[in-house]
Amino acid sequence: MNRALLTLGLLGAVALGGTASAQGLPWDAAPPVGKQAGTFMIRIGAMGVIPLTSSSSISVIGGSVGATAQAAPELKLAYFFNDNIALEVIAGTTRHYVTANNTAVGDVDVGDTWVLPPTLTLQYHFLPHERFSPYLGAGINYTIPYAWHSGSAAIQSLSYSSNVGAAVQAGVDYNFSGHWFANFDVMQIFVNTTAKLGLVGGTEIKASTALNPLVVSASIGYRF
Repeated sequence: MNRALLTLGLLGAVALGGTASAQGLPWDAAPPVGKQAGTFMIRIGAMGVIPLTSSSSISVIGGSVGATAQAAPELKLAYFFNDNIALEVIAGTTRHYVTANNTAVGDVDVGDTWVLPPTLTLQYHFLPHERFSPYLGAGINYTIPYAWHSGSAAIQSLSYSSNVGAAVQAGVDYNFSGHWFANFDVMQIFVNTTAKLGLVGGTEIKASTALNPLVVSASIGYRF
């Protein structure tokens, strides 16, 4: 349910942006400029990060790892080597709540952590001089968990590993006026992490999982 609401919310943001443009904003008179070699595009918007956890393993108590979906602001900067090929860096940070499910002691509130997942992708933009310009991309992600807090008094220490993973994406830009673009993008990141929990009494538990977050975003961009 959370995933469906998050996706619908982002789609709604794109639809509202298009409606506002159609109602006569000041930039409506400017003809579209498309995408061009040697230029930058900056996009600011919102992203939804949906962990698709799988291949979980928890030592000692068994069970599987779960993490909540979250929404947050997002910043993207792209440079066009030519009209079709661009290099984009994506930045944003989200807070996720982690649980250990179906363990020998039931469901355990592990705690929460912030995640910084900077991602660099190389993109191919189709139809760069048309209003609608879809693109595909692939690249590398570095997921950095930080500022974690335990969710139980029985957990004395908690840490998460940073890791490198692959990323693939598909998106579309709509050049609605002049240098202004509306953007919708879906990216799949493939990354693993290991949590280490130190329990009261000295027992250490390791929980490994493939987070594999799905990132859905909607934004407004400007081409310099």
